[in-house]
Amino acid sequence: MKRLFVSLLFVPALALAQAYPSKPVRMIVPFPPGGPADIFARGLAQGMHEPLGQPVVIENIGGVGGVLGVDRALKSAPDGYTLGFNSGSTLSIAPYSLTKLPYDVKKDAALITLVVRVPEVLAVHPSLPVTSLPELIAYAKANPGKVNFGSAGGGSITHLAGELLKAEAKVDLVHVPYKGAAPAVNDLLGGQVQMGIFDVPVLLGHIRAGKLKALAVTSATRTQSLPDVPTTAEMSYPSVTSDNWYGLVVPAATPA
Repeated sequence: MKRLFVSLLFVPALALAQAYPSKPVRMIVPFPPGGPADIFARGLAQGMHEPLGQPVVIENIGGVGGVLGVDRALKSAPDGYTLGFNSGSTLSIAPYSLTKLPYDVKKDAALITLVVRVPEVLAVHPSLPVTSLPELIAYAKANPGKVNFGSAGGGSITHLAGELLKAEAKVDLVHVPYKGAAPAVNDLLGGQVQMGIFDVPVLLGHIRAGKLKALAVTSATRTQSLPDVPTTAEMSYPSVTSDNWYGLVVPAATPA
């Protein structure tokens, strides 16, 4: 991961004028602190400091599934001093899942680079009496409407992955949206919500510590971080697949 960050540092620097940057650069993260986007963005910002010669300051602007932060980034001055660190939810899904957006991704955004792509894992609170995805489905069918799942917000990848599972397994799972992954994971750990599908790096430590039970990964293949956790396809749900990606964007009018 560190090598990936470093390899991306020179892309924006080389693309802009030689005098750039002459002041600190702002990186807007459209989710609250502590979530996956925030963690990846801070790692990238730290690595960019030395080659740019200026600090990269993180600004968290959460709300509406990331829409508020994306809007702020895309409506900033197109001078290269404001970067948007965004996810697949905000750029690829929101334009189709939300009825009205304050921006047009195709017209208003210019993608600098893909930063990282990560698999997701379906995990449950230990209080839920299941140890596998088939057991979860059976339990949910026996208790319709009593199993809930948290997400990073309506229209997010974490939300749509849960809805996809509901549709494919034909079970009644109750969606509980949050303003970002961090508060959703906190409530999952506390048992306020019983399950969730989130980026593997976000849940990995909690799974290894026994605070959560991993039932399946939603990627096409097993992940090296959780080699003993089967894929949803192995559990007879090949259509329930999803992963997440993060990238840097700037206002479309930013000079190349």
